[in-house]
Amino acid sequence: MSVRLILNADDFGLTAGINRAIGELHAAGALTSATLMASGPAFDDAVHIAHAHPTLGVGCHIVLTDGAPVSPPESIPSLLGPDRKTFRPTLSAFLGALFLGRIHTEDVLREASAQVEKLQRAGIAITHLDTHKHTHLFPAIARPLLQVAERSSVGAIRNPFEPAWNSALHHGNGSRRLAVNLIGRLRPRFAALPQIRDARVKTTDGTVAISATGQLDAASLAQTLAALPPNGTYELCCHPGYNDPDLDRVTTRLRAHRDVEREALLAEIPKILSQPQSPKLIHYGGLNPPD
Repeated sequence: MSVRLILNADDFGLTAGINRAIGELHAAGALTSATLMASGPAFDDAVHIAHAHPTLGVGCHIVLTDGAPVSPPESIPSLLGPDRKTFRPTLSAFLGALFLGRIHTEDVLREASAQVEKLQRAGIAITHLDTHKHTHLFPAIARPLLQVAERSSVGAIRNPFEPAWNSALHHGNGSRRLAVNLIGRLRPRFAALPQIRDARVKTTDGTVAISATGQLDAASLAQTLAALPPNGTYELCCHPGYNDPDLDRVTTRLRAHRDVEREALLAEIPKILSQPQSPKLIHYGGLNPPD
């Protein structure tokens, strides 16, 4: 089997418990990559863990909704919520503003650049970009992020679309599956963006387990891994952690399930790696052409 798989945990830097889970999973061979939130409450702890695990690929988890900016708020007015200090608190509010043309490209460029630069100043060699809530599904966000990637010498970005073979597993609830399938119609526009089309910024053949977010357990993870095609490069997006008091103090819909995902990765990744034709595990820094 020549298929390659990136095991990426989102929300690195959100809490110390999430950071600890990421470090433990990488040490156990069950995680290859994580994306770090520049304004996460546990940012400094995440940077320490990243430096302690130099083989862990670390990307920048660009946050444009449900969080605090790195830039001075007055410099990115179109991204702010009602308090004029933080981002819009919900994805629906962000998308409403995006569709009405109220989010300005220059503000996305400024804030995304500030987040990338904060990681780089902390000594993080950024492997790739992705976005909180997958906001770069939409070309109006993907375009400026790709500009930031090129300017900042970040070589890759998440392909935020779920491949058809993974959607066919029917993981996740019906409304989320429907949303993922409808948004999948934007895939050709993502592929046509110049940086993606010309491979100036690399990406994968798709990201799996998006539909299963919040419901990814050992059984669904095993089914996903068993369904991997024989060729291609895919990212498995996951949200492992520890459901501890720190998690109670932050805004997230994923709480008890972070323990479930952590345990699923520890149980299922060694199983597939023990098989004769197991996938090759990489991080985004390894997106050179397959051997």
